[in-house]
Amino acid sequence: MKRALVLALATFVTVAASAQLKPRPDAFPSVPEVFASKSVLMADNMEAMAAWNRYPTYETYLALMQRWAQEYPSLCNIDTIGTSVNGRLILCMHIEGRRDSAVAKPQFFYSSTIHGDEVTGYVMMLRLIDTLLSGYGRNPQYTGLVDSVAIYINPVSNPDGTYHSGNSTVAGAVRENANGVDLNRNYPDPFAVAKASLQPENEAMIDYVNRHNFRLSANLHGGSEVMNYPWDCFRSSVRPHPERAWWMDVCKRFVDTSRVYSNSHFRDVNSSGYIAGGDWYVIHGGRQDYMNYYHDCLELTMEISTRKTLDAENLPEYWRFLQHSLVNYIAEIRHLPGAQQGIDSPGQDTPSLELFPNPASDRVIVKGITDGATLQLCDLAGRVLAEQRYCKGTSLDISALPAGVYLLRAGGAAVKLVKR
Repeated sequence: MKRALVLALATFVTVAASAQLKPRPDAFPSVPEVFASKSVLMADNMEAMAAWNRYPTYETYLALMQRWAQEYPSLCNIDTIGTSVNGRLILCMHIEGRRDSAVAKPQFFYSSTIHGDEVTGYVMMLRLIDTLLSGYGRNPQYTGLVDSVAIYINPVSNPDGTYHSGNSTVAGAVRENANGVDLNRNYPDPFAVAKASLQPENEAMIDYVNRHNFRLSANLHGGSEVMNYPWDCFRSSVRPHPERAWWMDVCKRFVDTSRVYSNSHFRDVNSSGYIAGGDWYVIHGGRQDYMNYYHDCLELTMEISTRKTLDAENLPEYWRFLQHSLVNYIAEIRHLPGAQQGIDSPGQDTPSLELFPNPASDRVIVKGITDGATLQLCDLAGRVLAEQRYCKGTSLDISALPAGVYLLRAGGAAVKLVKR
């Protein structure tokens, strides 16, 4: 009887432990991963990257980006987002076919390695650039994406952390930038007390985002395998993201596609392979919530490898099961949720509720609804900030609002309002 009780207790403890979520890799102070020298193979020239089973030195990275720009001048160009604390370049490859200034294409943004030691995404983004460019005109899916979407890919946003030990190796990479700051805790946070002053890398990224109109984006991390959708700032039971259902569908498609090629991945946090960020672990000052709240841009965090720095020999295997999911995620920009379709989205139906001008700095004129309807001004978390009755010619005073993105609701319609 005593033995049976002990076995039952052990079983209960095992089941209870398995129900706990794996700790979020960026939730605690970083612990450097230790590698054998053979596991972090480096490519000190472009030819050594041919099999995609090495990490590029910093100079090889620059050379790869430059070569693509030279080989495909009609399809791509390099943008300099800015420079790191130590003066390394933060680059973005802009890929777009059939450029016509009269056609407003939706803008998509991939960014990786905000934590310098999470470098799987770094190589995945480089290989994605190569795949889209070399496949243009040969692969119909790639050609259609490049012709219809302005694609921006930033392979490494924290180069000082990645090359902490010098330009020749990613061994010894660290999470933080050269000032010892976690860049994914340093963004303006709409739901928390202001952080310390912005780091140069984040200042440059914010300026770059301000000069574009990204509608969909993702930030690639490592240390777990799970799609982490907003919000990060609180649990979904407290305040779910307005587009939570859409996010869950998008994440399910990403995970299901990857599991066609490797059924063992995206299972270390939970069985579905996706989760609301705050339900995993609440953080503040992250880029994901900043992009969603302030920039009218749907962004999620992709945790794509159980190790922050994979053994280099495993990089091709990760590309095999991630490739199609990464490409398909870009195509999700064609099917954004209804409330996100508002401003400058080509090919979408115009909602009955209309605002002029939009974006605006002081007042907006409201049209398209009947007299007596209730206008509600909300933030992107769904909180009602102001209400008023509508009558013909109503203008809405927004001069006191902080710059950002808001929702205006009336008569069952909702449109985004951008305050400059």
